[in-house]
Amino acid sequence: MTLRLSGVGYRYAGATRPSLLDIDLALPNGSVVGLVGASEAGKTTLCLVASGLAPRVVGGQVRGTISLDDEDVDAWPMHRLSQRIGIGFQNPATQLSQVASTVFEEVAFGPMNLGVDRSDVVDGTWAALGSLGIEDLAGRDPARLSGGQQQLVAMAGLLAMHPEHLVLDEPTAQLDPAGTRLVGAAISQLAADGVSILVTEQKTDLLAAIASSVVVLAEGRIALSGPTDEVLADPRLADLGVAEPAAVRLRRAATSAGVDTARLEAALRD
Repeated sequence: MTLRLSGVGYRYAGATRPSLLDIDLALPNGSVVGLVGASEAGKTTLCLVASGLAPRVVGGQVRGTISLDDEDVDAWPMHRLSQRIGIGFQNPATQLSQVASTVFEEVAFGPMNLGVDRSDVVDGTWAALGSLGIEDLAGRDPARLSGGQQQLVAMAGLLAMHPEHLVLDEPTAQLDPAGTRLVGAAISQLAADGVSILVTEQKTDLLAAIASSVVVLAEGRIALSGPTDEVLADPRLADLGVAEPAAVRLRRAATSAGVDTARLEAALRD
């Protein structure tokens, strides 16, 4: 199960220039691909294109090929594509249904709309809530939660859908360190279960922990890509508007100061 973009470009309706150019990207079964870049680099746009929302919902024009398991999905309607690819947004208000009166109903909303058996919906909803440690929110009104809690609920709603591919646009932007760790653990578990995940993040420490590879965008093009350790340690990262992970900064500082790097690596592992 591979989600693949080949030579993809995208221009918003009415725009004078493309927002994406020549994007080649593959999300194979069980992979976590991190997506980073400066503001306006095209990260959210790439998420919209990869999920199929652009151009189906937001309009514009796509060039190149987007395929699922080597089948071109250009002619697929959004409802068919959404059964295979889930998308999560930075702002949970755009993700929540706004009609569910409890968190449990909110998380169950998607599977119920797909006609999933009732018992499976109930089991899947509790499992999704449990994976993010928010079972205690099940009876709460989603509209009365904090932004961070709403983000976890939105994430649980995606997990309950059991997507084959998942596109996440800064899913931890409103979360504290504890919430960030929960989402990171959920992403890692999904990948272990075979889901492929594209995740945009400013928290490069999180990507260092969960991503198998990282792509850096600059002005709508791929500037760097490769294994996570290599890309996040690339000295060009800062010039591309991306913060290095703490471990990379520590290693660089230790080398400059002549500190024993073996001891540092042991400390980082601990």
